[in-house]
Amino acid sequence: RQTCAELDVHIVKGVVARDHVHMFISVPPKLALATVMQRIKGRSSRRVQMEFPELRKRYWGRRFWARGYFSTTSGNVTDDIILQYLELHGKHDATGVSR
Repeated sequence: RQTCAELDVHIVKGVVARDHVHMFISVPPKLALATVMQRIKGRSSRRVQMEFPELRKRYWGRRFWARGYFSTTSGNVTDDIILQYLELHGKHDATGVSR
């Protein structure tokens, strides 16, 4: 959240699953999505590994997050459909934490 606030990125909805994260965000046109994702993934990796030292040992010298990411715009799909998907995803994943 802090990283997004610093970048003026609005988090509309987020769902955390056991092995991945879904984020519905609004990114200002002045920012490249690659830059936003680099900051989010980098900072979140550091924070998680600081909070859970056993993960720091496990991922030492390796990537915490996968190299890539998937993104799409909400032009062809309405925001409501995206929000419905995230709600459904959060309910079906027992480990999911919805924001």
